[in-house]
Amino acid sequence: MKLSIFYIDAFTSTPFKGNPAAVVPLNTWLPDATMQAIAAENNLSETAFFVREADERFHIRWFSPLTEVAFCGHATLASAFVMLKYDMAVSPIRFHAAALGELTATRLDSGLIEMSFPNRAPRPVADPPTALLEGLTIMPAAVLRNQQAYIAIYQNERQVRAVVPRLDLLKRLAPLDVAVTAPGDAHDFASRYFWPANGGDEDPVTGSIHAGLAPYWAERLNKNELSALQASRRSGELFCRVDGDRVHVSGDCVQYLEGTITLPDDKE
Repeated sequence: MKLSIFYIDAFTSTPFKGNPAAVVPLNTWLPDATMQAIAAENNLSETAFFVREADERFHIRWFSPLTEVAFCGHATLASAFVMLKYDMAVSPIRFHAAALGELTATRLDSGLIEMSFPNRAPRPVADPPTALLEGLTIMPAAVLRNQQAYIAIYQNERQVRAVVPRLDLLKRLAPLDVAVTAPGDAHDFASRYFWPANGGDEDPVTGSIHAGLAPYWAERLNKNELSALQASRRSGELFCRVDGDRVHVSGDCVQYLEGTITLPDDKE
């Protein structure tokens, strides 16, 4: 069996920046173990697989090198980029994900692709876990959480860049990950994302967590359209718009690779 595969740098217009994702279009689903093995072999933050459904929606699933994940923004962006570039779909693209329901991806006049996510605004945590506080070298000013992660609030972007995670401690917070965020220098807010329990050490750019970060900063800054920087080593830029129960996250993509996966026939 041969499968097409694409490597896409998401949330950037510059090669070798942003977050690389693998995209594997399918006609029918592979066994879960095979998709997990492909994701482990790719060893990227996520590999996205999608199948066209009868109603013209696309069922999408995401796998990190360690496990299937419930929600991945950058691999959704990468998938939409591939689908539009290779005429697999037309804008707006309707995705379905088991844990989230319907997502859409729309090509904007600017050329960016805008995704529509459920609003996953975080709530304050009155008594943060010790593993979280001891797992970050700088004490946060406040701690929030949503369905996906603990969110540590800092005073400025310098602190976000300087904080060092103790991954052995943060791993104890599973299944939740950890985001750190603060007002940005050149953007409305900046963040980083650590996920030792679910994928790796630090995720380069995390579209999904902006469904929680954007509502927080929209309320704090009293503005519904925001620019965001994920201040990882690779870095990435996101544009967010909060609209009631939806959060729209936009970004650019660059293609790095197009190739073919070869599987033994017994994998069919």
